[in-house]
Amino acid sequence: MKQVLDLHIHSKYSRACSKELTLANIDKTCRIKGVDIIATGDFTHPAWFSFIKKELEEIGNSGLYRLHTPPPSSAPLSRGEYTKFILGTEVALIYKDNDKCRRIHICLHAPNIEAAEKLNDFLEKRGVNLKSDGRPIFGMSAPDLVKTCLSIHPEFLLYPAHIWTPWFAVFGSKSGFDSMEECFHDQTKHIYAYETGLSSDPEMNWRLSALDNLTLISNSDAHSLPNIAREANIFDLKDITYKEIYETIKNKDLNKIVKTIEFYPEEGMYHYDGHRDCGVVMTPQETQKNKGICPKCKKPLTVGVFARVDDLADRPLGGRPSKFYPYQKLVELDKIIAEAIGVKSRFSKRVKQEYDFLVTKFGTELHVLLESDLDLMKGSVNPVTIEAIRRVRTGKLQVTPGFDGQYGEVRIFSEEERNNNLAQARLF
Repeated sequence: MKQVLDLHIHSKYSRACSKELTLANIDKTCRIKGVDIIATGDFTHPAWFSFIKKELEEIGNSGLYRLHTPPPSSAPLSRGEYTKFILGTEVALIYKDNDKCRRIHICLHAPNIEAAEKLNDFLEKRGVNLKSDGRPIFGMSAPDLVKTCLSIHPEFLLYPAHIWTPWFAVFGSKSGFDSMEECFHDQTKHIYAYETGLSSDPEMNWRLSALDNLTLISNSDAHSLPNIAREANIFDLKDITYKEIYETIKNKDLNKIVKTIEFYPEEGMYHYDGHRDCGVVMTPQETQKNKGICPKCKKPLTVGVFARVDDLADRPLGGRPSKFYPYQKLVELDKIIAEAIGVKSRFSKRVKQEYDFLVTKFGTELHVLLESDLDLMKGSVNPVTIEAIRRVRTGKLQVTPGFDGQYGEVRIFSEEERNNNLAQARLF
């Protein structure tokens, strides 16, 4: 059965995250978006973990969980009867390796509540302040974290998060490594996957042959409800269990991995090089010409993902491994509607009205974006919105790359088209 999985999100207990990120709200959002399996996020945080234990129940002995209290029968459904939760969290490691300070983020998935609780107990006894943040920061090395988790349960799943971003990433230009082996040492054999992050897409990652045998995963890293499933994975699973998800990822099972759903990497916050405070953005070639120095403040530029990939790549752009699976780049539906009707905010009342109509009449958000018959929308949906969805499907967009913590911008229509679209939207 095809399942949409978003394996990396956060809770209301993580810094800079929405207070609306409750389990019930996450469940409801997944039903509207079309996500079947969602990470709990932040299971290391004591208060959030207490909600997980109180509000969720295991589905049989599957290692997946659902809300104790079923949602109203009228709630939109993706596939199946309920949203399934997988225990997941992200941790930040800061430590010294080879005389250099390393800062990396690691995604963890626990096979059951008991294993997650044992890990939490271990970290607390070690003196980690788990209450400080949903994504805790502590001084354990990456190899030691892998050893610790696997000593608790052999089916803990660990993989580096958003691997290319300059700060807190395994290949980050500021504090990362040049290879998985350099980071994970003798525990590299237990790393089966990596997360692309918003600023890179599969084609960029395919340029590094050292990643060929690992499973490429794309997740939303959502800090708010609307961003759930901005990146996701589609698996075709025989048994809907933690074990099957674990084995699919461990073995890079191309019979079960259908494709990934991708953010446009240029829209990510760290795609190009630059200095946000100075308003300076550069391509890798321009950075090299300036010897990595900002022309305004004369300090080193923040080197982005595109340049870092180029540094480590041993394949040209367009190269790919022998075993790979397809991907689809998307723009979230509310952003599409906002541009189609000429509204700046994706959260406006007009956008919400059209969004609610589309997902109520034509299926979940991901179904509307990926599979719906656009011809059937004619007569009931703004024709500019229909054309915008069509363009997103075919990748006919204009993108301004992000840099140094500033998101890039995706535009579906030119300025002239936008002016024409406003007139059409008023008539509809």
